[in-house]
This record gives sequence, structure tokens and C-alpha cells, in this order.
Amino acid sequence: MWKFSPKQKRVLQWWQGNSPDKEKDAIICDGAVRSGKTLCTGLSFFIWAMCSFEGRRFAVCGKTIASVRRNLLMEVLPILRAMGFSVEERVSQNKVTVRIGKRENVFYFFGGSDERSASLIQGITLAGALLDEVALMPRSFVEQCCARCSVSGSRLWFSCNPESPVHWFYREWICNTQGKNALHLTFTMEDNPSLSKGVRGRYESMFEGAFYRRFILGQWVATEGRVYDFFDESFVKPVPQGQLEEYYVSCDYGTVNPTSMGLWGRRDGVWYRVREYYFNSKTERRQNTDSEYADALSKLVEHHYVRAVVVDPSAASFIEVLRRRGWLVMRAKNDVISGIRRTAERLKDGKLVICEGCESAIQEFQLYRWEDSSAGDCVRKEHDHAMDEIRYFSSTIVSLEEDRGGCYAGSVARERF
Repeated sequence: MWKFSPKQKRVLQWWQGNSPDKEKDAIICDGAVRSGKTLCTGLSFFIWAMCSFEGRRFAVCGKTIASVRRNLLMEVLPILRAMGFSVEERVSQNKVTVRIGKRENVFYFFGGSDERSASLIQGITLAGALLDEVALMPRSFVEQCCARCSVSGSRLWFSCNPESPVHWFYREWICNTQGKNALHLTFTMEDNPSLSKGVRGRYESMFEGAFYRRFILGQWVATEGRVYDFFDESFVKPVPQGQLEEYYVSCDYGTVNPTSMGLWGRRDGVWYRVREYYFNSKTERRQNTDSEYADALSKLVEHHYVRAVVVDPSAASFIEVLRRRGWLVMRAKNDVISGIRRTAERLKDGKLVICEGCESAIQEFQLYRWEDSSAGDCVRKEHDHAMDEIRYFSSTIVSLEEDRGGCYAGSVARERF
């Protein structure tokens, strides 16, 4: 038997005929990480759809379709099956068909990753939509999804972690729940009965500053001060002795701006930034060519076998030079804010370690700062080159490792030194 908190029960029942919230057109569940809002929102959405409609289509949206499956469906669909629903998933078509008795509805999955995503949902008529991680989606996609819900009795379901107070969703929806006829509930980890006190404490220790107020307290607050305000000398460790299990390089490329490269090695699930290359053309009073940077990369890795080089996605000419020399090049994922958050989590968890000798990176950790809070979540474009390539590595290689439950394995053409 599943156990739900009072707030989760309200989400599960808000649309029912005996609920004081039954006249609302939408529900918004925001707040802390691991607070149970995704599970109860998803479960309530599917049950409402099956109780209210027959033969209709619905949208289940996330930042990506992969995140919809990982964060929502993997939890909700087994519970639906245990409750007696028949669930048939067509992975290639990004949809599930849910049945109970003779009643059947179809749920389509959509990813709202960028401005182009709005076109994916055009033309479909929906009886309702669930948007998980809505604050990470572009406004055009969210508005297009809302416009598609034109069936009589349709409703909207939103869930998210807080972002900046200048975020458009906060201003137009959360600050205007009366105008939107929406129910707004803010969750904390205490609203999730499945979390033990020890687990709550571990999550609370992962964040500081604005991220603590957002992801633990559930507040929409502005960023300020240092980006990695927790980072000090205690996070700098000696280089591990001997060969590590595998190696990668991350690179932020610049011509006028500095170029930063880091050599990463893994041991027992921990990634160590064991060595760096940092070239600032302004202080050196000369610019390097792409070929000279490629030579510097070869010197950085020395005799180590490097699986791949993760590169600033805008560095087209440098990527081409590396590929011609036989390197496997991966274009880095470049989502700045989520990348910073995940990098901070992994530094505090000990999954990413900056080693002694990486002086340029250590210095940038002390200087890397947020822009004025009125600009929203933006970082200053200074002292950010090592910070960018560390984020590239975290968002690209470490995320792949975590998603696949192990290390990233790919074929690579090895350069001969």
C-alpha cells in the first residue's frame, strides 16, 4: 500500500467532485527536490484523465522525452499497472495507451528543450497536458501546449523546481494564480513520506546559497555572489597515484579569450581533474593557432589513452583540426544553469575532484560570479573558461555515466604520440 502525505493527497484529489479545488483549471506544484511532487502529480494526472475521458489524447511533457521516461513514467506506470490499468507503451511512437475496462486514452510524450520544440506539438487536439520541469521549457512550447488543450473539461498540470523570480513562468502563472484559475502548492521534502531523515539531511547538505533556498526551501529567489560559494581549499586533493581507469579531456576554446583544457581520470566512480592547460592570449600578448592548441592537447595528455575530447560546441575550426588528427570529439552539452547546479552537486558529493596543480581552475572558482540579480540567472562572462570546460565535462560525460548506470563507453580513434 502506498503512503501519501496530506499535500500529496490534495494533489491526487483536487479534481474530484467533493474537492474544494474542483473548479480550478490548472494545478502548479513547485518546491524542493525529492519532495514527492512529480510522483503524485503524474499519478493524479493519469487517473483524472482515465476517470474523465474516453477516446481522447493527452500530452506528457518534459525538457526531453528521455527525462519524461526517467523522471515520471518509470515511477507512475508500474503503480497504474498495480491498480489494474492496462498500459501499452510504444517507444518508437513516444506514446502509451492506457485502458481500464472498455475505456481507453492515448498519452503522447513531448520534449520541450528549445524554441523549435513548439512545432512538435502543433496541430494536435488535447484533453489535458502535464508539463514536468516546466520552468526548464521555453515559453513558446508551454504556450503552444496550453493552446492545444481545447477539449471541453481539459485541464493543465505543472510541476517544477523554483528558478529566478524574474522567470516568465513565475511572473505569469505563480504570481497570477487567480487570473489563471490555478491551484498552487509548494512542496518541501517533509511532504514526501518515503524519505528518511538521513536522506533528507544528505540532500540538504548538497546545496548552499540561492540553490539551497530554491531546491531545499522551495523559494523563487535570485542568485548572487560567487557561483560556487562553497568551494575552498578542502575541495582540492592530491593527484591519485598510478594509472586511472580511463581518461577524458574537456576544453573551452578561445582565440582572444583564454583557452582552458582539463585532463580527467576516473577511479572507483570518482572523476579527478589531474592536470590542466590554460592559455590567455591577452597576458601572453600573442594568439595560438588551432594547430598549436592541438599540440598543447597532445602534451597535456602525454602517454595517457584518452577516450574522447569534450569541446565547446561553438569551436568548429578547432573540432575539425582535432578530428583530422584522430581524436574522438564530443560536442559539449551547454545548458549553463542546470550544468552549474549538477557540477556543484557532484563537487559536494565527491564525484568530481579538482587536484593540486590545477591553479587556474582553483583561482576561477574563487572569482566566478553571478550577474546582477535583475538579469535573472546569468553568470558574468569573466573568469569562466575553466569553469565552462569543467561544466562541459560534468554535463556531458558524467551525466552519460549516471544515465547509463556506468562509465561511458564509445569507440575512439587513438592518436599516436
